[in-house]
Amino acid sequence: MSKKKRREIPRFQTPIIETHCHLDYLQEGELEDTLAKSRDVGVEKIITIAVSPDNLDTVRALANAGDYVWGTQGIHPHEAEAYSEQVEARIRHSLNGDPRLLAVGEIGLDYYYDHADRETQRRVFEQQLQIAVDLQLPVVIHTRDADEDTRAILANFSGMLPKGGVIHSFTSGMALAQYCLAEGFMLGFNGIATFNRADNVREVIAVTPPEQTLLETDAPYLTPVPYRGRPNASYYLPFIAEQVAETMQLEVEELLGQVYRNSQTLFFGDV
Repeated sequence: MSKKKRREIPRFQTPIIETHCHLDYLQEGELEDTLAKSRDVGVEKIITIAVSPDNLDTVRALANAGDYVWGTQGIHPHEAEAYSEQVEARIRHSLNGDPRLLAVGEIGLDYYYDHADRETQRRVFEQQLQIAVDLQLPVVIHTRDADEDTRAILANFSGMLPKGGVIHSFTSGMALAQYCLAEGFMLGFNGIATFNRADNVREVIAVTPPEQTLLETDAPYLTPVPYRGRPNASYYLPFIAEQVAETMQLEVEELLGQVYRNSQTLFFGDV
């Protein structure tokens, strides 16, 4: 019996900005192919995200290798115990001197895996939020099973982050969603929105204003239906756009136009 053919990736008129992926996780030789395929389906810019002391320089190099990729600098909560004064100095130096690096991230709390001590996670999250305050940059936040502490820490910085930020790969509860939206944060949605059992995520999408919505893949993870099971890539963004638009009861082009403006404003400072 032949396998059912998967639907081709749709093309839309409005360009898309990939706001969160991990290009440095690609196997050798895959990068150029991934970038070419992403351009082909209308992905105009890609932001690749730093997560550890070991990939800060790699992300910076990717962001400076051409005109298509930008980057961030920050330490993921999984790696919080590797944070130090020296690491912070590297992050500050890179962000302060390189226009290809757009935000502080990926930072936050992860109580699901608990790869780092929770007190350390909270301290490192606050220290990196302070970098964003000092350098007037947006933040890219990861939070999982840590809604209360995430809200408490963000409350400590309320009004201090004029550039705002995004809660990426949003899967938290409605209360945190409403708090973050009220504080002016964007919510980032990815392939999880297409999963059969992700009703909780679609409920949040349904109440999120398009003006506070970003699209991302978190590639190579969280591949959207109908390609779930394969490694994810930025060229699957159109499937995510379709699902988010359907959930918001919008035309895809209407959503994409607004999300493009959101992405430009948050990360590039223009519309």
